[in-house]
Amino acid sequence: MWLLLAFIIVPLIEIGLFIQVGGLIGLWWTLTIVLVTALVGTTMVRKQGRQVMDRIRRSFNDLTDPSEPLAEGAMILFSGALLLTPGFFTDTVGLLLLIPGVRHWAFRMAKRHVRVQTATYSSHTTFRTGPAPRGPRDPGVIDGEYSEVSDPEAELDPPKRPTHRPPSEWTRH
Repeated sequence: MWLLLAFIIVPLIEIGLFIQVGGLIGLWWTLTIVLVTALVGTTMVRKQGRQVMDRIRRSFNDLTDPSEPLAEGAMILFSGALLLTPGFFTDTVGLLLLIPGVRHWAFRMAKRHVRVQTATYSSHTTFRTGPAPRGPRDPGVIDGEYSEVSDPEAELDPPKRPTHRPPSEWTRH
């Protein structure tokens, strides 16, 4: 329901602003402002997007909570879409989302209404050799046996020698 209202109200606001601003400064100045905000906004989105991507990579490398940089990246992406949409209202909201303080405030507000659950995964695997231990079994350990089997057909074929070909266009640097 809220999305439907946004799709109805935002274009009405934009049309009203275009009529008002165009009446005050003229058609060509109005179109110039819309074009300049799209170009400046695209440049700012690209620059801030790179910075946020670096923060996301760092948070993944440091195994810290990536929720804030991910939310900032989503807000920057959304601001880019708003800045590319012609209009004064969408440009204003898009430019506001490019201000880091506004993004931090929006993240804090969203954090109050969103419940975040975390999940952890451990890839700890234990391999043992020798006889299986007696006593209580560790539920994380799976017992098994193995034996090496040779492939009789592989013994009949002579070993393959590498062919010497020039590198393909795909691997040439």
